[in-house]
Amino acid sequence: MKNFLAAAAGLFLWVTAGAQNLSVSTNLLDCLELGTLNLEASCGIGRRWTVNAGVKYNPFSYGSGKSEFSSRQRSFDAGARFWPWHIYSGWWLGGKLRYQEYSRGGFSGPRTREGDRYGGGVSGGYSFMLTPFMNLDLGVGLWGGFDRYTVYECQRCGSVAGGGGEFFLLPNDILVTIAFIF
Repeated sequence: MKNFLAAAAGLFLWVTAGAQNLSVSTNLLDCLELGTLNLEASCGIGRRWTVNAGVKYNPFSYGSGKSEFSSRQRSFDAGARFWPWHIYSGWWLGGKLRYQEYSRGGFSGPRTREGDRYGGGVSGGYSFMLTPFMNLDLGVGLWGGFDRYTVYECQRCGSVAGGGGEFFLLPNDILVTIAFIF
């Protein structure tokens, strides 16, 4: 029994000493983008710095035949945020590296564009503390890099209409995020 109580007390002290250092969040606006699933985890590495890693996934297509449209993607990113006041509280500035595999088409015609994007981004925002363990984050960002792509005549036919590579700069990370802090 003594060992159990000592282990429980040690576990309690370890968890509370590291309290407020981990978070898991999801961006509600990404979910509205044709059902894009997303998750980001972050860890405090100091009073004013967190490191984060995120993933976005959308395997869905809507409609059928000539009216089919989709914005499928697999995206992975890793970065850091600077918090002028304290982690998970108030204003923040962030930077990240990102890889995205995408397939988008059917919105204004039958053509589909598929490709891979590599790049980095910057973002900023504000974190509202709703409870001691839940935040609402609002933010915006830009990302840029290189896009290697192929354009197809339609989503299912496989007939190539063109392709290439180009540099890009896109708005990114329009955030309305719910974050759970541990």
